[in-house]
Amino acid sequence: MASRFAGRRLSVVRLSIVLAIAALLVQGALLSWGKVKDAAQAEQTHSWFGPYVDATSTPFYPIGDGVAAGERVVLAFAVADPEKPCRPSWGGYYSMDEAAGTFDLDRRVARVHEAGASVVVSTGGLINEEPAVACEDPAQLVTAYADLLERYDSSTLDLDIEGPALENPAASARRVQAVRELQGRFSAAGKPLEVWLTLPVATGGLTAAGLAEVERYVAGGVDLAGVNLMTMNFGETRSAGQSMAAASIQAARSAHQQLKELYGSHGEEWGEMSLWSKIGLTPMLGQNDLMGEIFTLQDARDLNAFALEVGVGRVSLWSANRDFDCGPNYPDPTRVSNNCSGVPQGQGEFSSLLAQNIEKVAPPPAAAPSGGLQAAQSAPAATAIVDNPETSPYPIWEEEAAYVEAERVVWRGNVYEAKWWTQGDAPDAPVAAAAETPWTLVGPVLPGDKPEKPVTAPKGLYPNWSPKRAYSKGDRVLFEGRVLEAKWWNTAESPEAALRSAANTPWRVLANDQVKALVVAFKKSSGS
Repeated sequence: MASRFAGRRLSVVRLSIVLAIAALLVQGALLSWGKVKDAAQAEQTHSWFGPYVDATSTPFYPIGDGVAAGERVVLAFAVADPEKPCRPSWGGYYSMDEAAGTFDLDRRVARVHEAGASVVVSTGGLINEEPAVACEDPAQLVTAYADLLERYDSSTLDLDIEGPALENPAASARRVQAVRELQGRFSAAGKPLEVWLTLPVATGGLTAAGLAEVERYVAGGVDLAGVNLMTMNFGETRSAGQSMAAASIQAARSAHQQLKELYGSHGEEWGEMSLWSKIGLTPMLGQNDLMGEIFTLQDARDLNAFALEVGVGRVSLWSANRDFDCGPNYPDPTRVSNNCSGVPQGQGEFSSLLAQNIEKVAPPPAAAPSGGLQAAQSAPAATAIVDNPETSPYPIWEEEAAYVEAERVVWRGNVYEAKWWTQGDAPDAPVAAAAETPWTLVGPVLPGDKPEKPVTAPKGLYPNWSPKRAYSKGDRVLFEGRVLEAKWWNTAESPEAALRSAANTPWRVLANDQVKALVVAFKKSSGS
């Protein structure tokens, strides 16, 4: 063999070139494999769209309207009760029970679930105190979070940490401990708890306090689904003439790099695509809190295109309550409103643009009928729904009765709320457009529902009923402490039947909300 290659020597230069090429090939293969692995990991994460709903803002938002299977609704904000720090409340105004009674929150949530959608519970916000800030008892804090998730059948917790709460490391430590314990409980039950950390952001990325907050969760063993960036109110960090979408994209790219370095420092290496799947974007619609910052419909299109390009894990907006045109009667669109965006738009247009092509998680398939194919093809016979006064939270609708705005009734297993004065209009009557019906569907009658405890009226609010007097339609009387209104002319017909929820009676019992308002006005006028 040696004689065939006599005089030839191995060139060091050639060997170096060969080794360099081999190294490049190996590096390229590793990079390619890394990209494949990164893409596969990102593919396992389902992106989702879910608007924030300000639960306590009036008029109360109909969260079940128009929601589709696979979508999410982010309910905000659950905070510490001002009087009982370890008890959660909505906005500091309503306990969970009070929210169920005052604006039917449980019923509205049930309607979301009926549609195959899900609810995200969001705690904190800029105003009031996030539960971990006020509640210093670790066990009670875990219970507070758990009660919220259980009450609204939610497996996603959104922690909106901003303002003073972001500068409170002690509260942060309590929160991390509580969330870690909750995730352990959920995991043991076979139902993982998805946790999102929502933080303010500038065009340069997360603030130092925001990064420190993320650091505590990562170091504390919390499995974060992602960090949701509040792409709004950029202030001086936004360049002159820079659109809100461009500022949001710059902020997102900056935060992406920050999170890559943060996770890397803890030995967690995330690829480009898989890390984007752990980032959410939440703009504030229209007029932001800072003068001159206006998130337009074009900004929504541009931000949606970016979200699809990089594959963010989540897109939200603040808020669904504001996804409306302010109309001609709103004098100053530069003044932030809780009920409209301040820019010309169609109803829900921002939501439609931001949600465009964002993946929806499909609901689980329905179980096949036991009777096989033939059973599936045979429609069940229709069964009339008969409302039971004993299990109805509000009076059952009557054709002869008149109802005023905000009055609620039960009809065929559902609760409806009157949008304006109405009489004779069945709540479930088919209409071509929602604007044509005087009723809003609130949600279903729930298991365990019972009639409201009646509000009694003081003496002198109306005359006592008398069997010797004739009553015309609209006349009101007191009977056994209740206020009743005549549905038609009658005489000597006792209101007692109406109190027993009889249908064919000339009397209608006024709803609690109406009686409360009448009592307040009566006390003011009488000086009591």
